[in-house]
Amino acid sequence: MDRAAIVHQNFLRRLAANDLPEGLAPDPTIAPDKLMEMFRSQVLSRQLDRTSRVMQASGKGFYTIGSSGHEGMAAVAEALRPTDMAFLHYRDAAFQIQRAAQVPGQTPVWDMLLSFRAAAADPISGGRHKVLGSKALNIPPQTSTIASHLPKAVGAAYSIGLARRTPPEHGHLPADGIVMCSFGDASSNHSTAQGAINTACWTSFQSVPMPLLFVCEDNGIGISVPTPRGWVAANYANRPGLRYFTCDGLDMAQTLRISQAAADYVRRTRKPAFLHIATVRLYGHAGSDVEMTYRDKSAIEASEANDPLLHSARILRDANISTPHQSLEIYNEIEKTCIRVAQEVMEQKTLTDAAGVMASIIPPARACAPSNGPTPEARAQVFGNDIKQMGEPQSLNRLLGWALTDLMLEHGEIIVAGEDVGRKGGVYGITQKLQNRFGPDRVVDTLLDEQSILGLAIGMAHNGFVPIPEIQFLAYLHNAEDQLRGEAATLSFFSDGQYTNPMVLRIAGLGYQKGFGGHFHNDNSLAVLRDIPGIVIACPSNGADAAMMLREAVRLAREEQRVVVFVEPIALYPMRDLHEDGDGAWLTRYPAPDRRIGLDEIGMEGTGSDLAIISYANGFFLSTKARKHLEENGINTRVIDMRWLAPLPADALLEATKDCKNILIVDECRRTGSQSEALMALFTEAGRTRVARITAEDSFIATGPSYAATLPSADSILAAATALVMS
Repeated sequence: MDRAAIVHQNFLRRLAANDLPEGLAPDPTIAPDKLMEMFRSQVLSRQLDRTSRVMQASGKGFYTIGSSGHEGMAAVAEALRPTDMAFLHYRDAAFQIQRAAQVPGQTPVWDMLLSFRAAAADPISGGRHKVLGSKALNIPPQTSTIASHLPKAVGAAYSIGLARRTPPEHGHLPADGIVMCSFGDASSNHSTAQGAINTACWTSFQSVPMPLLFVCEDNGIGISVPTPRGWVAANYANRPGLRYFTCDGLDMAQTLRISQAAADYVRRTRKPAFLHIATVRLYGHAGSDVEMTYRDKSAIEASEANDPLLHSARILRDANISTPHQSLEIYNEIEKTCIRVAQEVMEQKTLTDAAGVMASIIPPARACAPSNGPTPEARAQVFGNDIKQMGEPQSLNRLLGWALTDLMLEHGEIIVAGEDVGRKGGVYGITQKLQNRFGPDRVVDTLLDEQSILGLAIGMAHNGFVPIPEIQFLAYLHNAEDQLRGEAATLSFFSDGQYTNPMVLRIAGLGYQKGFGGHFHNDNSLAVLRDIPGIVIACPSNGADAAMMLREAVRLAREEQRVVVFVEPIALYPMRDLHEDGDGAWLTRYPAPDRRIGLDEIGMEGTGSDLAIISYANGFFLSTKARKHLEENGINTRVIDMRWLAPLPADALLEATKDCKNILIVDECRRTGSQSEALMALFTEAGRTRVARITAEDSFIATGPSYAATLPSADSILAAATALVMS
């Protein structure tokens, strides 16, 4: 049977009969008008759930995971300020509705029904998804069902204290604000949630400000799998650095009182708290879910008998605020409003073409204060003796460290964060001296958790910082790739460009480390990054390019609010020589701080038209070595450095090769899923027929002397190029 209809009929019947569940006596400290306001928010949340099902049945609505049973979240919203950033669980419509009551000029019925419709006029997503969220209400939209928004909530909370010490240009969270994030009992078991909560505790344990309220909405079941009774409390009641609160979410008065106590604790102590709210789940998991297939009828009926709206009506009755008959009138009145508005909303236009859907993948640019770069005096003071060495050729790792220094001098909102980036200077010394130069607030040593490192960056970016997080090795990204794919890259898309999280993620990666570390430290696959819409992937091959590309990456993040992944070839960090020992041909001089390499700007060595070799990073280095021998053999060659792997610099590559008879693509990544596939398609579709590729094998990289056996080499490039030209 339709459980939504049964819950509805039960509510009508029991209010008419004054048959309401028992509960605590009324709380005289809560104003009657506030209780009534929360009840109306709860009822509206319920009626929106019911309306969404009507819209879906008529083919005019597209999302029916509702909030029924979780209406107690209205009280949590009332306990917070509308300036407290809230990352919401998908069952928190009552929270958003109650917060809307705190901010003048809001129209939650209209706004939320537009979202159910996936209407182009939806004020939060622009018709791209049914999401809770509002710019005016300080609620960034979430599409997560597994608590993957918790790491960025940790980052946002951390940013509040950081902003007091280092104010960012675009910061907006108040100094006495807190951050709230909510999630389900089942999601609390996910590694992402566990990592985020552990990070908050780890931070709090060291007395670093972490004003964060975790709210666990415990309805006792995760889709079809019950949560063991008492598990959430046993798991979180005694965590070091985390204060535990619990309340009955069916009782809006108790929930308000306990939520106020939890919020006051977080706001006063700047330490995290865990608010455990007991709820029920009504209607099943979603509109298509048939609970009777996996849950006893008696358990379903017990949840329905504990309908939060029945408890709220009882509280209003016992406090002499509203009789059951009057509460029923409110319920019916709000139902009529939802039906009336839905009739209009169902005629609203949806997005109809790819351009409309994709319009918000790339964030809008923002106005930034002009910068003339670091002053000579500031540079002299910070760089010290390094200034004297800048006129001499240097290795890639040295120039990257200098570029970071100049950028941090120029932009005070840049925060470098990652494991070992501080006193140690990172695994390869790139961030050496930065913490001494700028202090631990701007060069943050994190705990060992890639999800938390990226979440920290995403959350800080919510408050105006330009984070430069570091992942030590490319293979380690896979522990946290959803923070890029499911959170950072999607935020602009699902918020219609209203929310962004710009950053420059530095990752040491790729192969050719002469046997060190095996596949854990030599990962030659970028496939996980290449198909994420909207992100920029940079991959330099030499020091001067790396410095200028990093400056462009920071500009893209700071001014255009882009998510940039900056992949640094580990094997080329210390590279000095090109053709023979001691030639120093791969060293470059540090470019002046105002020089950048723009997005889509490629590099080129040579002008030969017999052959164009297209590569990047280690492949460009090896191809440059091979070019010398090709030229000696009479094959006039140019070697092109892509530099930017996403978006693919297609026009620049086609232009740079238009007069070349043959094109060889050299890709150090695996044959399957590598850049070479897109490049082969690009040139084939452009009518180029003399195109070949050489790639790494579809293999992991071995440790020891065989480290390069599966990778392209200067000799294999020379052989492939000769064969192509002579064929």
